[in-house]
Amino acid sequence: MNNDPHMRRRHALPPIPRSVWALGVVSLLMDTSSEMIHALLPLYMVSVLGTSVLAVGLIEGIAEATAAITKVFSGALSDRLGKRKLLTVLGYGLAAMTKPVFPLAPGPEWLIAARFVDRVGKGIRGAPRDALVADITPAELRGAAFGLRQALDTVGAFVGPLLAILLMWLTASHFQTVFWVAVVPAFMALYVLIVCVREPDKPAAAIKVAAPLALRELARLGNGYWRLVILATLFTLARFSEAFLLLRGQALGLAPLWAPAVLVLMSLAYSLSAYPAGALSDKVGRRGVLMFGLVLLVLADLLLAWLPGLSGLALGVILWGLHMGFTQGVFSALIADSAPEALRGTAFGVFHLVTGAALLAASVLAGGLWDWAGYQTTFMFGAACAAITLAGLWFIRRNG
Repeated sequence: MNNDPHMRRRHALPPIPRSVWALGVVSLLMDTSSEMIHALLPLYMVSVLGTSVLAVGLIEGIAEATAAITKVFSGALSDRLGKRKLLTVLGYGLAAMTKPVFPLAPGPEWLIAARFVDRVGKGIRGAPRDALVADITPAELRGAAFGLRQALDTVGAFVGPLLAILLMWLTASHFQTVFWVAVVPAFMALYVLIVCVREPDKPAAAIKVAAPLALRELARLGNGYWRLVILATLFTLARFSEAFLLLRGQALGLAPLWAPAVLVLMSLAYSLSAYPAGALSDKVGRRGVLMFGLVLLVLADLLLAWLPGLSGLALGVILWGLHMGFTQGVFSALIADSAPEALRGTAFGVFHLVTGAALLAASVLAGGLWDWAGYQTTFMFGAACAAITLAGLWFIRRNG
């Protein structure tokens, strides 16, 4: 055994930067706020407002696609300005400002508008925040850093629905009270971001890029990056909005009071697996971890389609959450690995744009299949897309 403290320090990995932890706390607080609302919104729209499942899928898809479209421009702008934090604060601030609209909305049009603007805020912050994580984290810790931020984000994704369940019980299912309480953590997140997150003095994005979205600059992202984007697009078709997990619970007779428990279970599995999966990808390689996540998604879809009862729902939702833990942070680390430093914001923005368009298509298709042919067809479609993505990833891994 080597007892030399200098040798131990030389071989020890540096700690994950404090700003990454702070960004994780920001994500936790904002996701707590968002999920308190979104855990109830699909059921509120279908059961109270009388909208169709197809309409829910369309609204969810448009909202997420809006976020994705915004990300490509904010990411490119962060490359141009070299100011990741400024755009991140703007995005979180816009999302916080929209939260009071949900309890005040007099009709569905206001709810849809608030959801839309909230996603614009998400779009503004997403790519600059991810690029900031990559800027401030050593390459050998990148998977762990993205996994940590994702894990803390997902803590909020199950704390939010838990609070929603508690408040629905305490208030006899008074939706507006839940929505008002959700305003508080949103503004707490904004405070932590402004005070606790430090941007590097000379971030990688400070290298001037003449026109980040020009074809010449996009070509600099490289073939490996674009192959990854194609695979991620196909994968996104398999993982439509989690609103369909809520609707699956409703179809099984789950009361609105307990419907958010579906998201609690999924997010708990997601949160517990995201950091270990990211750290594992630093040690054994990202593609193998990603392939395992795709296998989990195929199994989740099969269980949700064919295993009856609440036990089938619970097992499917747990596997769905585990697949998220083994794929989302790893995809982000792969993007950071493959993109040139000066174009990281653009790389994340384009990635989110393309996958956001795929999410719109996936949510609309899932809602249409559900209305026309039943829930089993929806989940079997997801399983087929995941299996095709797995085959493509295996082929790329084997052939270089």
